[in-house]
Amino acid sequence: MHGSPLRVALVAHDARKDALIEWAGGHLDALEQCEISATGTTGGRLKGAYPKLNITALKSGPLGGDQQIGALIAEDRMDAIIFFIDPLSPMPHDVDVKALTRLAVVYDLPLAHSPRAADVLMWGLRHG
Repeated sequence: MHGSPLRVALVAHDARKDALIEWAGGHLDALEQCEISATGTTGGRLKGAYPKLNITALKSGPLGGDQQIGALIAEDRMDAIIFFIDPLSPMPHDVDVKALTRLAVVYDLPLAHSPRAADVLMWGLRHG
């Protein structure tokens, strides 16, 4: 992390994708300095909205994207995760989400599940 770009995962459940796109728009200065990994549709929408961002689009979460991010964590190739979850809708791949959250804790990575938490996370990464 020292001197190199921050490696950040951006993920959002379907009902939270608009919120993540909006949040990213408010943090373009910081995100333009990051290497971003994003799952499926989220990555495509972010690229469409903000073409200057350095985004690697992975598979859709339910099709393995969550595991791809988990592998990046295990390989020490991720610095933070911003994962806007929808706590009010059932998720068929909830097990994958829990596994990703567990890896973030095991590897002591900052993890944000909401816009305000993501604001604090980004502030801390930029000033900490």
